[in-house]
Amino acid sequence: MSTTNTDEGLKRVIGIPGLAATIINNTIGAGIYALPAIVGLQMAGASMLGYLFCGFMLVTIMLCYVEIGSRINDSGGSYIYVERAFGSFAGFIINWLFFFGWGVLGSAALMNVLADSLAVLFPIFSNLPMRALLFFILLALMVLVNVRGAKQGVRFVQYITIVKLIPLFGIILFGIIHVKTSKLHWEHLPSLASFGDTALVLFFAFAGFETSLNSSGEIKNPKQTIPRGILLGGAVVFIIYLLIQIVTQGILGAEMGKFQAAPLAAVAEKIIGLAGASILIIAAVVSCLGNVSGDVLATPRLLFAGANDGLFPKFLAKVHPRFATPYMAVISYAALIFIFSVSGGFKQLAIFASCDLLLIYLAVILAMIKLRMKKEQGAEKVFIVPGGLVIPVIAIAAIIWLLSHLSAKEIVSTILFIAVIGVIYFFMKLKNKTAADRKNI
Repeated sequence: MSTTNTDEGLKRVIGIPGLAATIINNTIGAGIYALPAIVGLQMAGASMLGYLFCGFMLVTIMLCYVEIGSRINDSGGSYIYVERAFGSFAGFIINWLFFFGWGVLGSAALMNVLADSLAVLFPIFSNLPMRALLFFILLALMVLVNVRGAKQGVRFVQYITIVKLIPLFGIILFGIIHVKTSKLHWEHLPSLASFGDTALVLFFAFAGFETSLNSSGEIKNPKQTIPRGILLGGAVVFIIYLLIQIVTQGILGAEMGKFQAAPLAAVAEKIIGLAGASILIIAAVVSCLGNVSGDVLATPRLLFAGANDGLFPKFLAKVHPRFATPYMAVISYAALIFIFSVSGGFKQLAIFASCDLLLIYLAVILAMIKLRMKKEQGAEKVFIVPGGLVIPVIAIAAIIWLLSHLSAKEIVSTILFIAVIGVIYFFMKLKNKTAADRKNI
């Protein structure tokens, strides 16, 4: 079987282990180092219920991605799924929501978290010129790795994933013997409002798997690799999150409120002493680096796919003649991350990022339903979510329920952003039509 995607000029080199590793890397971020305290305090001890509930919601969404991902094998992930189902306008909006709202700004924020963490140990990284130099070196390294090939990019992500997971496994293995079951006991359920707010936080802690599918054009045997890779990666993430919560809550218990900023560092200090906090700071740095490297591997494929469809400048569709990678999209995307990283920490990302990703998920599920209704040649070979429309409907209901817990400011900000994207789209269409008319004269 050929490993080349003849339609796009890319090579299919990503297998099940590589896809699962990128999903684990893209999902487990620096947020896990504070997540146990947030969940433990808001859920009044019943945190396991929150994880189980959100895990179930994510499974329903993942299954929808598995089905549509087994139908559409080209690069672009969420963008290409929506574009194939609903046309170029819907695809253009999803592309922008994903690559800019969820990708560029999210990675820029993570780069600043990385520098802030390093500054705790090395104060020189509080200085803007040194931060800028650090950002440039790290992003240049990611560009070099990913331009040389998706295989090299995946291998780099795999190594980073292993390194970032070692301290988490260490906390689980060495911390489990210190867990006191009395600290895991809960007497009453949290209020519905509290449960909803916590579910929203947890939901986005599990988000990230969809980014890995942006590289669908480079996945080997996608009809088998995508379902197995998503489910394997998702299962590992869920188990790690659940065990980390049990260990952290079982050790800190009522003291959780004292360590809201860094509960895992507090656990590590209780297990191995003062050195534990420093180890966890380095782990947070590696975690941020891993998330950004996974993003630089996957999200430029959105620009590449959009450029192939005429939605972005054509130079972004260039494929490296030697390495068969979308090198101009990779370089341009990393440059955007660098610019916004130097500009600041982007606290406003949180204003619309949550609504942003929920809308992307909703659009993909609706696209899956529409494409399922079509009778296409070879459709019998794709993965079909069992139960008819039961699972997609549950996923849609979960998304709408989560959207109802967003603030008015988050919703308004996202609507305004989509309106601006719409204006850009119609301006580009008008410009392209004018250019075509002049060419025909």
